Amino acid sequence: MYKVFYNEKAVILSDSPLPEIKNLKFSTNSQFEEALALLRNTSAAEINIYHHNLDKLWQHFKSYFDYLEAAGGVVENQKNEILFIYRLGKWDLPKGKVEKGETTEVAAVREVMEECGIEGLKLGELICNTYHIYFLKNMKLKAIYWYRMTTDDPEIPVPQNEEGIENAVWKPVSEIPTLMNQTYENIKIVIDSYFTKNQTV
Repeated sequence: MYKVFYNEKAVILSDSPLPEIKNLKFSTNSQFEEALALLRNTSAAEINIYHHNLDKLWQHFKSYFDYLEAAGGVVENQKNEILFIYRLGKWDLPKGKVEKGETTEVAAVREVMEECGIEGLKLGELICNTYHIYFLKNMKLKAIYWYRMTTDDPEIPVPQNEEGIENAVWKPVSEIPTLMNQTYENIKIVIDSYFTKNQTV
């Protein structure tokens, strides 16, 4: 199953109908626009598009948009604090576009360094992928690869102001539930996945 956010609502791609939400059985790519229109113009928070071959459905969905990849990290310091950025009125995690020739791992580390001025990053495992759709000249589908990272860098983070980042700050775990009231749905998924995986290690 894939969950792709569009204006903080979700297009779900799955291999079967789901209960209690609007379901569209996939037959043509035009149903992708139908789903987005329903999210734009109705109170529906989720639309499920289903097909018995989920891989095929995902490939059709990706090809319908201008597909981009980005990478970022959930960074933990020696005090068990998590690195957050503040941009456009929302708490977010550092991330950015994967450049040509880069792996997602290399891009994730580079973007954290650039956006927050953090050194000494140690790359850990992939936490999860998130997906969202936005409009910039045309409809774009962005996949973000999120990695666990640690650092022993004692320096105060420096926000990359030219990227619109107002603040970069370490937050104790106790404050994270409050931050989740002022963030994106995708970031909630990343944080939930991060702590779930940490509890099972």
